[in-house]
Amino acid sequence: MDISMDELLQATIDEGGSDLHIRAYMPPLLRVHGELCPLADEEMTEEDTLRLCKEVSTEAQMLEVENNGGADFALAHPSGTRFRVSVLKERKRYGMVLRQIPSKLLTMEQLGLPPVVKELLYKPRGLILVTGPTGSGKSTTLASMLDVINHERSVHIITIEDPIEFYHKSSKSLVTQREIGDDVPSFAEAIRRALRQDPDVILVGEMRDLETIAAAITAAETGHLVFGTLHTTGAAETVDRIVDAFPTNQQEQVRTQLASGLQAVISQILLPKLDANGEVHGRIAAFEIMTSTDAIKSRIRDNKTNMIKSDLQTGAKFGMMTLDSCLLKHYKDGYISYEELITKAQDPDSVVQKLKEEMGED
Repeated sequence: MDISMDELLQATIDEGGSDLHIRAYMPPLLRVHGELCPLADEEMTEEDTLRLCKEVSTEAQMLEVENNGGADFALAHPSGTRFRVSVLKERKRYGMVLRQIPSKLLTMEQLGLPPVVKELLYKPRGLILVTGPTGSGKSTTLASMLDVINHERSVHIITIEDPIEFYHKSSKSLVTQREIGDDVPSFAEAIRRALRQDPDVILVGEMRDLETIAAAITAAETGHLVFGTLHTTGAAETVDRIVDAFPTNQQEQVRTQLASGLQAVISQILLPKLDANGEVHGRIAAFEIMTSTDAIKSRIRDNKTNMIKSDLQTGAKFGMMTLDSCLLKHYKDGYISYEELITKAQDPDSVVQKLKEEMGED
């Protein structure tokens, strides 16, 4: 197949694709509005995929793929658009996935984040977690939140990422961005070093292991505002995931630390967004938001996370929101289909019942 990586990336930009998939014996595949579609009729050979991987990778990165089965890095297209690249091996063949990083930061209002989230950005210390499955827009949400701090507060922001996705130009704040591999060896090491660099705000791109989670909690405890991400869905699940990462004999202490230090959990998923004609046009985020209240603190401390959901349902005055209430609003506003509402709801039966009640049905 006679096509260059530059041409494929340009097509991804032109078509508004979020991800580009390169695999042998398949045409190039583009994810648009959540669906995969072919960019060409012709399949790529093993030679094509190896050539394309080499076009965007350094020798060291290709060696990492050989030794470890994959390499992740950022790539800039001549147009200025940046991509997050994951080169991989599958069935002894080369392939890759390239995710387009939006070049323009969306505002919190454009993302649909409620006002309570902006209030969190002025907290002097604590842990704020943005969670959700891969590809749910966590990085975009965090970048938008940091952009507000950068332009409205005079603080030192340190981001620790793998790789750096959004570049933040220092505005009212000083922004230091460190990339794992190039600038510092690991997330945990980067957090430890960050504490000696006079930070006010620390972004931990991924809390993927015990050492990193522990370092992030410590940083939040010692007077810093720490942002982190986890691949969990829902506030209760997030708290449980963090606690369960620790040995049993440390879990009670961690619950106490989280009860005092956790400021909020913002969980999100992305859904196909409908236009006025009912056609899919873009995507829309649905959120679950838990903020720290005395009730939430005691649930965490007493290991009663199963009761957090009911606190979310009654915590609207504290800015809390359940995923199902957000989905229901999107459906009533005509932004998502009935099928998406039911398949993504945490309690579909309750959502259906609520809809019937609002429509005056028994």
